[in-house]
Amino acid sequence: MYRREFLRSAAAVAGIAALASFLPAEEATPASNGMIYRKLGRTGERVSVIGLGGYHIGKPKIDEATAIRLIHESIDRGITFMDNSWDYNGGVSEERMGKALASGYRGKVFLMTKIDGRTKAAAARQIDQSLERLQTDHVDLMQFHEIIRFEDPDRIFGEGGMAAMLEAQKAGKVRYIGFTGHKDPYAHLRMLDTARARGFHFDAVQMPLNVMDAHFRSFGHEVLPVLVREGIAPLGMKAFGDHFILESNTVTAIEGLHYCLNLPEAVQITGIDSTAVLDQAFEATRTFKPMSETAIAALLDRTREAARNGQFELYKTTNHFDGTAHNPQWLG
Repeated sequence: MYRREFLRSAAAVAGIAALASFLPAEEATPASNGMIYRKLGRTGERVSVIGLGGYHIGKPKIDEATAIRLIHESIDRGITFMDNSWDYNGGVSEERMGKALASGYRGKVFLMTKIDGRTKAAAARQIDQSLERLQTDHVDLMQFHEIIRFEDPDRIFGEGGMAAMLEAQKAGKVRYIGFTGHKDPYAHLRMLDTARARGFHFDAVQMPLNVMDAHFRSFGHEVLPVLVREGIAPLGMKAFGDHFILESNTVTAIEGLHYCLNLPEAVQITGIDSTAVLDQAFEATRTFKPMSETAIAALLDRTREAARNGQFELYKTTNHFDGTAHNPQWLG
C-alpha cells in the first residue's frame, strides 16, 4: 500500500472508531428478545435498531399473505420500525403494510413512509394517498425521498413541498419530518444547509451506511458526524447494497450488519423477504458487541480494493436505484 493510501486508510479507521464512541452502552446491548433499541435523535422516541424495509414486502415474488405474515412476525419478535414509500411497487408495499397493521398492530410500531413530490400539490396528494394505503390517520415519520439532485433542496423549499409537509404536520397527519437519498453525500449536506438557512431542523435523515461506503463517496464520513452533532436521527440503509456487496465475497451478512450497528445510527433498515432473513437480522443484534479499532481496521482493509470505484455500490454510480429519474413525473 502506498503511503498516501495508508494515511487515508488510517484516517478512515480513526474516523469510524471515533463515531462509534458516540454510541451509549445501553444502545449497544440486546434486550431479552434479542433486539437492540435506540433513541431516535432528539425526538424522544425509542425504536428497534433494525427497521423492516418496505420495498421487499411489496415485490411480486412475495404474495400478499406471506408479506403480511412477515410483518406480523417481525413485530411479534420485537421490530418496531417500519419503512415504506409512496412509490414502492406502485403502492403495493404501502397497501400490504396497511393491511398488516390494521389488524391490531398499528399501535405497536413507529411507522415511516416517504414521498417524492417537490411541489405543494404533488406532495400533498402523495401524503394523503400514503395515509389511505397505510390505513392510518397519521405516520410517525414522513420523509422526502431520493434527494439525489443538487436542485432538490431548492425545489422542495421553493416550490411548496415543504409547505405541504408542514401543513400535514400541523393537521396531525405527520409527526416528524426527514429526507432520504443514496447518490452523493454532498446532496445531503446541501439539503441540510438549505434547511438550516431557513430555520428548519430535520428530525431524521436516511442514507447508505455499509462497509464499502467508508471508502467511496462516504455518507458515513461526510454526513453522519453532522447528524450526530445536530441531534438528527441517522437512518442507515443498503447494508448490502441490495445484494451486490455480498457478491463481492469480502464480507458476510452478519459482519456487514455488525459494522452498521457499530455506528451511531438510530436504525438500520434492511429488506426482509423471508423468515431466514429475519432470523439473520436478529442473529446480528443478538451477537453484536462494540467493535475495536483493530476489528474495524481489518474489515475496512478487507473491503478497500473492492470498494475503490464504487462498483458494488450501484446506487451511487448508476441510475439502477433512481426511481425518480425513471419517473420524473413523481416529483411534480
